[in-house]
Amino acid sequence: MAAFRDIEEVSQGLLSLLGTNHAQAQQRRLLGRHEQILERLLEMQDGAEQQLRETLAVEEKVAQSVLDTKERVCQGGTELQQLEAELQKASGEDAVLQAQLHQLGRELQELRDLEAELDRQEREVDEDTTVTIPAAVYVAQLYRRISKIEWDYECEPGAIRGIHHGPSVAQPVHLDSFQLSKQFVSDHLWSLVDTEW
Repeated sequence: MAAFRDIEEVSQGLLSLLGTNHAQAQQRRLLGRHEQILERLLEMQDGAEQQLRETLAVEEKVAQSVLDTKERVCQGGTELQQLEAELQKASGEDAVLQAQLHQLGRELQELRDLEAELDRQEREVDEDTTVTIPAAVYVAQLYRRISKIEWDYECEPGAIRGIHHGPSVAQPVHLDSFQLSKQFVSDHLWSLVDTEW
């Protein structure tokens, strides 16, 4: 703005010079000053153009940065939607896996309960056999020694077979428990035993 005032001063000076017809020296002095002002004005114009170019370059960079940011935001939105879809899918799979895990937990508990029941039954059977089998074996061995009958354990059900080792001769035993009464079978087997001790 100061440059324009200077130009105005020079112009007024020139007018006054022409109007008053002053000396040529004053004219040269004013012309020199006019040239200086023009040079300064051109320099200022060059500086302004340079600043304008720099400002335009900065604006272009800022605009490009804004466009890049918008593009990244769009990409981020797309990625966010993909991540949300993946999260929803994973949540569904997690729910299925949780249900399966819960079902397997119930089955495992049922198996543990069954195992505990089987262990309990096995202990009961062990207790029963611990008491019963030795007693049954003792009775069977005692009866075999007294009766001297060697039993055929592989015969068909209902058949009573064996060999009686009597005092002189061994004779076969063959009875059908379906046709004979239990009392008859018992009496017949005891009749084979030698009661003279």
